[in-house]
Amino acid sequence: MLNVADLHVSYGQSEVLHGVGVSASSGEIVAILGRNGMGKTTLMKSLMGIVPPRKGEIRLDGADITRLKVYERVAKGIAYVPQGRMVFSTMTVKENIETGLTVTRKRGVPQDIYELFPVLQEMGGRRGGNLSGGQQQQLAIARALASQPKVLLLDEPTEGIQPTIIREIGRTLRRIRDERHLAILVSEQVLSFALDIADRVLVIENGEIVHASPRASVDEAKIAAFLSV
Repeated sequence: MLNVADLHVSYGQSEVLHGVGVSASSGEIVAILGRNGMGKTTLMKSLMGIVPPRKGEIRLDGADITRLKVYERVAKGIAYVPQGRMVFSTMTVKENIETGLTVTRKRGVPQDIYELFPVLQEMGGRRGGNLSGGQQQQLAIARALASQPKVLLLDEPTEGIQPTIIREIGRTLRRIRDERHLAILVSEQVLSFALDIADRVLVIENGEIVHASPRASVDEAKIAAFLSV
């Protein structure tokens, strides 16, 4: 569903990603692990079209989207949950989710989204800025799902969230994978969360993929060594 080949991304004269290759199939969760500053967020922003690549190719469901603008990628089927959630703090929960409906031309929040996140239905009239960090993360995922994506990108979804909510988000992501058959790409620093949700694990180091393995054969000690400072 998502295929990235030889992706080079730079900020000015400084190249951050050096020929990255990543793929994710429908019904698969791929976790990209790495320390801060290794290129995880740059990769996510490049896939979403926020930071254009200098070289390489991004294909979504077989179609080349490398040069498409952000809104065009959303229409093609990519959704993005940025680091820090970035919910609209003065808008209600319901209004936040409805912003994701623009490409579907639907009105009203689909009930299946509230089934995934019951707390959001209970808090539909509350302002996004008044939610806890965990509730905002659920809201950001719900907003992304409202666009009916084929690929869901999540940048460090566990950051600043308490452990009980992290486990709940993990269960929800697995349910989204199984029920909606999405390709889900998650960037993370927390190894335990990645191993809990992922079908496949990659490690990014200094802008390159340096390790890849299916979840069933993951060498936890080896990956932990990459993540240690």
